[in-house]
Amino acid sequence: MPSAIFLEVASTPPLEEGISSCFIKHVREIMMYENSEQWARAQDEADPLRRFRSRFYIPADTVYLAGNSLGLQPKKARDYVDAELDDWAKLGVEGHLKARNPWLSYHELLTEQTARLVGARPSEVVVMNTLTVNLHLMMVSFYRPTAERNKILIEAGAFPSDQYAVSSQAAFRRGEVVQLERGENPVERIDRDGSSIALVMLGNVNYLTGEAFDMRAIAKAAHEKGCVVGFNLAHGAGNLLLQLHDDDVDFAVWCSYKYLNAGPGAVAGCFIHERHAADKNLPRFAGWWGHNKETRFQMGPVFDPIPGAEGWQLSNPPILQLAALRASMEIFDEAGMPAVRKKSEQLTGYVEFLIDRLPSGFCEIITPRESERRGAQLSLRIKKNAKRLVEKLAAAGVICDFREPDIVRVAPAPLYNTFTDVWQCARALEQYASG
Repeated sequence: MPSAIFLEVASTPPLEEGISSCFIKHVREIMMYENSEQWARAQDEADPLRRFRSRFYIPADTVYLAGNSLGLQPKKARDYVDAELDDWAKLGVEGHLKARNPWLSYHELLTEQTARLVGARPSEVVVMNTLTVNLHLMMVSFYRPTAERNKILIEAGAFPSDQYAVSSQAAFRRGEVVQLERGENPVERIDRDGSSIALVMLGNVNYLTGEAFDMRAIAKAAHEKGCVVGFNLAHGAGNLLLQLHDDDVDFAVWCSYKYLNAGPGAVAGCFIHERHAADKNLPRFAGWWGHNKETRFQMGPVFDPIPGAEGWQLSNPPILQLAALRASMEIFDEAGMPAVRKKSEQLTGYVEFLIDRLPSGFCEIITPRESERRGAQLSLRIKKNAKRLVEKLAAAGVICDFREPDIVRVAPAPLYNTFTDVWQCARALEQYASG
């Protein structure tokens, strides 16, 4: 953001008093302009992704900054879901083979797009189940504790579902869960304790703080110590630039109802690195839909897994959910994640710039300041009555979300949020802070 450059220049010791004060006055004028609605609207006019906003339903009279909780509905989702409802009505069971997009292979419509989204090869990804189901399936295959190496490392303050899943797997296998403390360097922790860790299982973006981890560095450190490494991308897929294959991650799981805009309770995704994905000897919980496609309908008693991530499928996929996800994935594929990420950094930087100008003592930004260490989210620790603040914001038409006891998360989604949205949110925050 230009503001960061201005702030850096303005803080430089003056070479000459007169010149310095004049220059700083000019800098302050520019910063005041950045703090204006006029500046925000000018950025929106110049935004190369502005056309995508019209492809989503925006709740009326609302500034919606909660895409990290539930993304907005793509307008095409209704058309795609209605098409499958029509084929079901007209064809019944024949829709599996005769629908406009046959249900038998419908999930494959999303394979290439999903691979591009997360930086994987098509054989390494599959859209299936829900996030925690996929997490359990992955730990069945990849958490294999021994007497000497039985720990699972997760971050302190991981999303509760992760904590419950990891704890239950450790209890089932007589293992142990250990935590990476907030602010602790994960690579240093792995270097120190890796010989006792079987699985490093982190959220690549922490849901509460918005901190993003360096997956490549963590995977490298983990593998050097003989650990398996997996990530929960619930707040990373559709948010960060991901390169799961090149980062050498063993597995990853994610949901699609947040940044991926597939609707409440939507179908999830899974990545398994190709060095594992064809290994039929890996332990796994098997299901019919993961069986060899050529012999699946022979209904044989012996499981023959599909090579690749598809071999971890359990049941035939939910077509209506896949249709909704398809509508959003087409938008991501057209926009391209590099462009999405670039705008994300600009929007989030603008949130930071404006919040830093709120009355002193109102809130604290707990998300890292470095753009490479965060996604499209700033978490604010509100010093007084955060829950009441969220209620006041909602009454003013600004939708953020609240996490106990004092955190408000502001998440501008690049495909449908604008700089003007951010400016309006900051004005509402300022009114509350000054009230």
